[in-house]
Amino acid sequence: MIKRFALLQTFVAVARAGKMKQAAQDLALTPGAVSQRIRQLEEAAGRRLFTRTSTGVELSAAGEAMFVALAEPFQAIEAVDMELGSPSSHRVTVSTVPSFAAAWLVPRLATFARLCPDIELAVEVGTRPVDLKREPIDLAIRHGLGKYPGLESTWLVAPELIVVASPDLLKHRAPLTRPADCLAFPLLHDLNRQDWPLWFEAHGVTAAHAKKGPAFSESHLIARAAVAGQGLALVRDIYVDDDLRSHRLVKALTANWPLQFAYYAVATAEAMQKPAVRRFRDWLVEEARQEV
Repeated sequence: MIKRFALLQTFVAVARAGKMKQAAQDLALTPGAVSQRIRQLEEAAGRRLFTRTSTGVELSAAGEAMFVALAEPFQAIEAVDMELGSPSSHRVTVSTVPSFAAAWLVPRLATFARLCPDIELAVEVGTRPVDLKREPIDLAIRHGLGKYPGLESTWLVAPELIVVASPDLLKHRAPLTRPADCLAFPLLHDLNRQDWPLWFEAHGVTAAHAKKGPAFSESHLIARAAVAGQGLALVRDIYVDDDLRSHRLVKALTANWPLQFAYYAVATAEAMQKPAVRRFRDWLVEEARQEV
C-alpha cells in the first residue's frame, strides 16, 4: 500500500510539473527514480499515462482521467501534512512567473517578513499556468486581463511593455500608428504566447493570428531576436534600454498602456477564507499601491 501511494504521489508531481526533472526536485528524488516509478505505475495501470514532448511530458487521455481523480485528494493530504509539519505557523504557497518574482516580489519579501513574522511563504516560479483548484497553491500572481472564471482576482500593478523593433525591419515601411498595424510584422513571443494576444485584446483589436511567430524562454532572448530583425517585440524597457540608447532598437509604436493588462493576485474562494492568504493578498495590494 505504501509503495503504491509513492507511485501515485510521483504521478501527481509529474502531472503538475510537466517535467520529470522538476518533479524529481519537488520530491527530492533523482530523475531516474521518478522515471522508474512512472514506468511501474504505467505497467500496473496497463496503459501509457504520459507522452513526451519537446519541453517535457503531457498527460495522455488515461493520465488526465487519473489526474482528475487524484488531484483534489492529494491536495487535501498535502494541506494536512503541511499543518502537521508546522502547527504553529501559517504557510502561504505562491506561484508566479520568474520575471515578476525577481524584479518585483522577492525584493519586497523582507518587508512582509517583518510585518507578518508568523506567516511562512513558499514562492514557486515557472511559466506553466497552475491549476489553483487542483494544485496545492494558495495564490497565484498572473499577468493578464483579470478574467479568471471561478477564481477571485485582485488588480495589483500594470507595468508598461513597449513595442520595439530593429530600424532595418521598419525601413521603407509605413509608420506604425495604431496597435493593429503591428499585425503586418512577425511577432516575437515568450513561451506562453500570451502577451501579444492579450495586448491586442486590451486594445480592442481582433487578432486571430497573434500567437504566430517564434517564442523564447527569456526576455533578453526576445530582445536579441528583435535586434536581429526577426520581428516586433513586446517587452519591459529594462530589457532593451541599452539597445534603445545605441539605436539597435527603436520604439516602433507609441500607445497608451491598457491598465487592465496587469498583474493580478488570483485565488480560489476557499483559499481566500484563510487569514494568512488574505493578509498576504492585502499586503501585495498595499505594496503595489505605493508605485501608483
